[in-house]
Amino acid sequence: SSRTARSEEDQDSLWDAWGSWSECSRTCGGGASYSLRRCLSSKTCEGRNIRYRTCSNVDCPPEAGDFRAQQCSAHNDVKYQGQFYEWLPISNDPDNPCSLKCQARGAPLVVELAPKVLDGTRCYTESLDMCISGLCQVVGCDRQLGSTVKEDNCGVCNGDGSTCRLVRGQYKSQLSANKLDDTVVAIPYGSRQVRLVLKGPDHLYLETKTLQGVKSENSLSSTGSFLMDNSSIDFQKFPDKEILRISGPLSADFTVKIRYAGAADSSVQFIFYQPIIHRWRETDFFPCSASCGGGYQLTSAECFDQRSNRVVADQYCHYYPENIKPKPKLQECNLDPCPASDGYKQIMPYDLYHPLPRWESTPWTACSSSCGGGIQSRSVSCVEEDIQGHISPVEEWKCMYTPKMPVVQPCNIFDCPKWLAQEWSPCTVTCGQGLRYRVVLCIDHRGMHTGGCSPKTKPHIKEECIVPTPCYKPKEKLPVEAKLPWYKQAQELEEGLVVSEEPSFIPEAWSTCSVTCGVGSQVRLVKCQVLLSFSQSVADLPIDECEGPKPVSQRACYSGPCSGEAAEYTPEETEMLYGSLQEFDELYDWEYEGFTECSESCGGGVQEAVVTCLNKQTRETAEETLCVTSRRPPQLLKTCSLDPCPPR
Repeated sequence: SSRTARSEEDQDSLWDAWGSWSECSRTCGGGASYSLRRCLSSKTCEGRNIRYRTCSNVDCPPEAGDFRAQQCSAHNDVKYQGQFYEWLPISNDPDNPCSLKCQARGAPLVVELAPKVLDGTRCYTESLDMCISGLCQVVGCDRQLGSTVKEDNCGVCNGDGSTCRLVRGQYKSQLSANKLDDTVVAIPYGSRQVRLVLKGPDHLYLETKTLQGVKSENSLSSTGSFLMDNSSIDFQKFPDKEILRISGPLSADFTVKIRYAGAADSSVQFIFYQPIIHRWRETDFFPCSASCGGGYQLTSAECFDQRSNRVVADQYCHYYPENIKPKPKLQECNLDPCPASDGYKQIMPYDLYHPLPRWESTPWTACSSSCGGGIQSRSVSCVEEDIQGHISPVEEWKCMYTPKMPVVQPCNIFDCPKWLAQEWSPCTVTCGQGLRYRVVLCIDHRGMHTGGCSPKTKPHIKEECIVPTPCYKPKEKLPVEAKLPWYKQAQELEEGLVVSEEPSFIPEAWSTCSVTCGVGSQVRLVKCQVLLSFSQSVADLPIDECEGPKPVSQRACYSGPCSGEAAEYTPEETEMLYGSLQEFDELYDWEYEGFTECSESCGGGVQEAVVTCLNKQTRETAEETLCVTSRRPPQLLKTCSLDPCPPR
C-alpha cells in the first residue's frame, strides 16, 4: 500500500511512516479503523506498529438491529454439536465483555462462538466503550478513543447541565366511582433518564403525541423492551409493582397514565430530566432616545421556543428557575450635534469614551439594633459625568444596563448577649439555715464571656437554703456570708475586665486556697495591659501606666470546717478573715432604691422594695457580691393597683 510522507516526529526514529487508514469496521453506530507502520531496524523498535481511531460515528437506523446480535445470528446456519440453533447475544459480561457469547433460543445453552467480537462492538449496552482487537477501549462522548469526556444529564457532551432541569415527584391515586383512569405525569419531547415506579394494584399505560400530531398508545401488558415512536422502553411487571424506564431522549411527548384495577390506593414515584426548551434571547438595540445631540438606546430580552423556533410569552421562560433574564445593555447613539440658530453642543472626539451613567450610593446608615438583627439603609441614584468631570443626577432607566444596588440590608443578625447561670453551690452550713451561691455569666453569641447584658434581668447569685439536719452547737461568731469561697468565684467574674485600647488593670484567675479546710489565702497576678488595634494583639505595660484603683492581689478564703461540722473561730482566724474583707465592709453597703412594678394591673397586687449594693463614696451601683459582708436589709412589700378590675 502507498505510504504517506514521514512526519517530523518519525524522521529521527527507527519506524517507517504510518500507513493510510483502513476501511471502517462498521458503516454506522461507531466502528474502528487502523493504520500500520513498519520497523526499519534489524533491532526491536520501541512503541506499537498499529494505531486505531473511531469512525462511522452516526446512529444506525432502528431497523439495523444490535451489532452483537448480528454476529451471533451469523452462526445460525452453522451446526453446533451436530444441531442448528438460533443464537441470541449475551451482553454485559463482566469477565470478558469482548468475547462473542451467545445463548441458544429456548435452551439453557450458552456458548462462546468466537474469542473476539468484531472491532467497533460496544463493550456494554449502556456505554460508548468499544472492543478493538479483543480489548475494551475507553471512548468518550466526543467519540474519540481514550477520551474521558462524558455527557451531562441533559445529553450534552462535556456540558454543565444547564440545558435541562430535574423533575421529581409522586402521584397518589384517588379512587372515584365514575373514573377509570387518570394522568400521572406528562413528559415532554427530548426528556431523558425517565424512571417511574408504581406500587399498588393499578396498572400503567402510555400515550404519545409526535411533533406532527400523530398519536399512539401502549397498554404495557407484559414485561419486556420495545420501541414506541423510536424511543426504547424497558418495562417490568411484578405482582405488587411496575417499573418503567426510558433512557431517552424522547422522540415525542409522552403521557403516563394509570388504569384503576382495585379498591386499594396506588402511588407512583417519577423522576426525569426535562429539556429547557424556552430560553431568553437578547434583542437588538431599540431606537435611539434622541434624533441628534446624543442619546441612549437599550436592548431587551424575549422568550424563545427552541422547538418551534418562535417568540412566546415571557411566562414560559419564567417557568424555569434556571432561566435568568439578561439585563438590558445601554449604549450612546446619534451623537451628531443638532442644528440650531443660537449654537449647539460641541461633540468632542473623546465624547465617545467618557463614562456611561452609573449607580452611586450614600454610606449605609447605622444599624437599627446592636444585636438580634436590625436594618440599615442608603439612597441609590443614577448619575452621569460629563467631559469636565461634573456629576449630575439623571433618569434611572439610563443605569438599567446594570443591576441597581440594594437600598436596605440586614445587619447585626447575631444573638444579643444573655445571662447564663451555672449550678448552685452546696449549702454553706451542714445543719439548719444557710446560703448557697452560683456563678452568673454574660455570654455573647460566640459563647464568650462579655458585657452588655441588662442588670435588670440578671439572675440572683445568692439564696437561702435549709439543711434538714438539726444544729446542736451554738451559732458561729462569723456571719455565714463571710465563709464562702463561692461568693468570691461569683465576684471575680467581673464583666468589663477585658483588654481594650485604653491601658487597664487585668487580673488573672485566683490561685486555689492555701488550705483544704478552715481559713486560708488566695493570690493572683494583676497586669497592666493594652490592646494594639493594628495587630489585634495584647501588650503588657508598666503598672504606673494604668489609672484607677488596682484590683487586690491577695484575699482570704474559707474551705469549710476541718471537722466536717460547724466550729467556732479563734481570734487569729477571725482577724485574718475579717481583715481581708474590711475594705468591702467600709466601702459598700445595701440600700433601698424604689419598688418593682406592681404584680397586677388591677384588683390588688404587691410591689417589692429593690435593694441594691452602693459604693458609699461615689453613690454608684455596684455588684451585689461587694456587699456580701453587710447584712442584707429585710424584704419590704406594699400593696398596689387596688382598683377593681373591669368585668370581662
